[in-house]
This record gives sequence, C-alpha cells and structure tokens, in this order.
Amino acid sequence: MKGGIGMKYPKPVMKLSELKEMGWPETDLLLIFKTRTDLKIAWRGGNGKPNSPILFDTEALEKLRRAQCTGE
Repeated sequence: MKGGIGMKYPKPVMKLSELKEMGWPETDLLLIFKTRTDLKIAWRGGNGKPNSPILFDTEALEKLRRAQCTGE
C-alpha cells in the first residue's frame, strides 16, 4: 500500500472493492475485517448477510494505517 502523510478518501464509508481500486491490497483489508472487530473499522453491510459487501469506516481505517506506519 502506497502511503504518504495521509490518504484522501472520497467517502466516509467505502466498500472493499472501492478501497482495492485506490491501491489497498485485498489481503490487508480482509485481515482488518476479520481481526480488528474491536475498532469498528469494517463490517458487513446488508444486515450482515454473507453476500453483502464489506464496508469500511475510512476515518478509522486511516487512523489504523497511520498507526501501523508509525508504530503509534
């Protein structure tokens, strides 16, 4: 994932597919979805049905990205 000081996201909530188009690796996004349930970064839309898109809070995602880059 390329990253400078901060990434700009066009929407406050984005689908996994939209974030992939921005350059996020799918494996990273799925790992966040499966493991970071405490931070409410990602969830399944459509009442949690299995085929519903995975959605991400982009502000929370950016905070996590910055923390991973800087170790904060």
